[in-house]
Order: sequence, then structure tokens, then C-alpha cells
Amino acid sequence: MEILWFLLALLMLAAVVGPVMLRRRGGIRQVAPGSPDAADPDTYGFARQEELDVRMPGPDQDLLDVLDIVQGTGAWRAASQLLAGTPKESEIRWQRVQAFAGAASLELGQRPGEGGAWLRKWRAEAPKDAGAAAVHAEFLVQQAWRTGTVGTDDFRIILEEARTVCGEAALLAPGDPVPYIVELAVARGLGYTHEQFDQVWAKIIDRAPAHMGAHIAALHFWCEKWHGSREDADHFATAAAARAPQGSLLAALPLFALYEHLPEVNLVHGFYQGTAVTKAVGGAMFAVHAARPDDPMLAHARHLLVLFLVRMERWSEAMNQLVHIDGHVGALPWTENPDPAAEYTVYRALAVAGYEANGGSPATLLH
Repeated sequence: MEILWFLLALLMLAAVVGPVMLRRRGGIRQVAPGSPDAADPDTYGFARQEELDVRMPGPDQDLLDVLDIVQGTGAWRAASQLLAGTPKESEIRWQRVQAFAGAASLELGQRPGEGGAWLRKWRAEAPKDAGAAAVHAEFLVQQAWRTGTVGTDDFRIILEEARTVCGEAALLAPGDPVPYIVELAVARGLGYTHEQFDQVWAKIIDRAPAHMGAHIAALHFWCEKWHGSREDADHFATAAAARAPQGSLLAALPLFALYEHLPEVNLVHGFYQGTAVTKAVGGAMFAVHAARPDDPMLAHARHLLVLFLVRMERWSEAMNQLVHIDGHVGALPWTENPDPAAEYTVYRALAVAGYEANGGSPATLLH
């Protein structure tokens, strides 16, 4: 009986820490973490799990430098200057607003009543700063989703305040789509009608018609689990992909729609080799290859591709995506897990194991 309990404990441990793989007769099997046979991320130049940055999908050294200043000294002017120098319609402005808001929200969670004081000071000392208003609105949205329960009075009160601040931010920066992108999350949480949502969406399209981040945010609203359906989400994604300009990552949007409607338990044999998945992954791969190397949204598409390519057992292609994104895990699908770094590490280990099981090695991996 003691042996049985010991074996059950080992199985539970493996389920918690995630599978670590190795090559064995063309297949993949689990080995214990720390085993000499376990995949070593250093072999491929990958970061160790504890080194993975969960704040951003990809590198942005200017943002990291400013975050260090702001969080270390409370000197909010560095954040204000960075946002003021970031083009309003750019994808990276939206990502930086999210990052500043997320940093303040996490600080507050770690140090209630004290954390994020630099944001409060920023808003108080520079009430006409458009960047501060946008970050404040996004901060409120993140607080609502992080600390509240959808549909409760507290949740709605925070989102109502966020909607008010979105309006203030829009008035301070008339050509900036970011306040309206923030409002898309408010619309989802408060249950805007389709007509109300379309009014917000029209303002975004007028300002930044090919904004990938905005399209991903809007897609959530149209999903079956929120205020649309599988068909609504698919129509929204495919229509955006069809009108995508050359080099736009909007061609990858159908893959995001597919991800939002994956079954919690897959009972269909060969689902990931089916037409729908193959077509969506093909579109995303095309978009990634055609995109500018410095496109801030490129990492988002690559992160999602890793999940699908691993599940499709397309190991070499998954490894080629990992080479570009490793080190940062602040993106879907990992951020839906309480421990994004751990979830990402599991898929990376699977990719390494599958790659090696089919004859791959660090020497054959293209960088």
C-alpha cells in the first residue's frame, strides 16, 4: 500500500510541475524535474523559468528602464515623457499603457494602500496629462477584473469609474485610440448592447483601422462566453483578416478567435490536424512571416502559435517560434494561467522533446 501511495504522489507532483521531456525511441516520455535527462533550456539558449518576464509579450527596453525608475523612485515624470513620445496610434503605446497600469495594480495587490502610489501622484499633480488618464483608466479595468467578481456591485462600480476616466482621457487626447480600446474591456464587463459597442468601435476604427491590439480586445466581446457567439467572433476575425493591409498581423486574428472557442475537453480525435485549425494556423504563420520584424504585436501571434504548433505536433515550427519569443511570457495563452511562466515552460519542454525525438538538436535549430 505504501508503494501505491508513493506512486500516486509522484503522479500528482508531475501534474503540478508540468511534464519535462526527453527523446526515447522516437517518442516522448516524462522524466522528473532535475533529472540528468530533463531538457535543459540553457542548451538552446532559452531562459530558465525563474528568469521569464511575465510583464510583457516581448522586449521593450525603454519601457523596462522607465518602470525601474518609476517603481524604484516614484518619479512619474519618466512615464509621462515616455508616453508623450510614443505615437498615439501605435500598437506600442497601447502596450505601454497596459504595462504601467499592470505594474501599479500588482503593486497595490502586494502592498495594499501603498502600492502604485506613483500613479495616484501622477494623476494628482498632472490632471491634464493624457497618458496619466489612459493609464488610470486601464488600471481601474485591471483592478476590476483582478479583484472583483463579474456582475457584482463592486465590479460594476469600478468599471463605471473606469468608463468616466476613459472619457476624460479621450478629451485630453482627441486623436488617441487608446481610451476607446480601454473602454472595450469596460463594454465587456458592463454588458454594452451591440449598438453601444459599435459606437465605441467606430471611434477606434476612425483613429487606427489596422490596430491589432484593438481587434484582439474587441474579439473578446464577440465571443460566445461574453456577448456574442462563435459565429460572431469568427465573422469579426475573418472580416478583419480579409481587409488587412499588406504586412498586417490582422491575418492572424482568426487564430485568436479559434483559441477563444477551444473546447475545455477535446473529445474529437485529430482535432488539431483538422481543417479549421490548419487554416487558422496557416493564416497566422503567413501573417508572422509578412510582418515587420519590429511590429510590437508580432510576439503576441508567435506566443499563440506555440500552443497550437505543439498541440499539432509540429515541433520544428514551434521551436522556431520559441527562438523569437523566449524570455517574455506576458501574452495569451500563458497569461490565462495563474503562473504564466510555468505554463509556458511546460509547452517549451514539450516542443524541445518533440523536436529532439524527431532528430532535432541545438545545432539544427535556426536562430
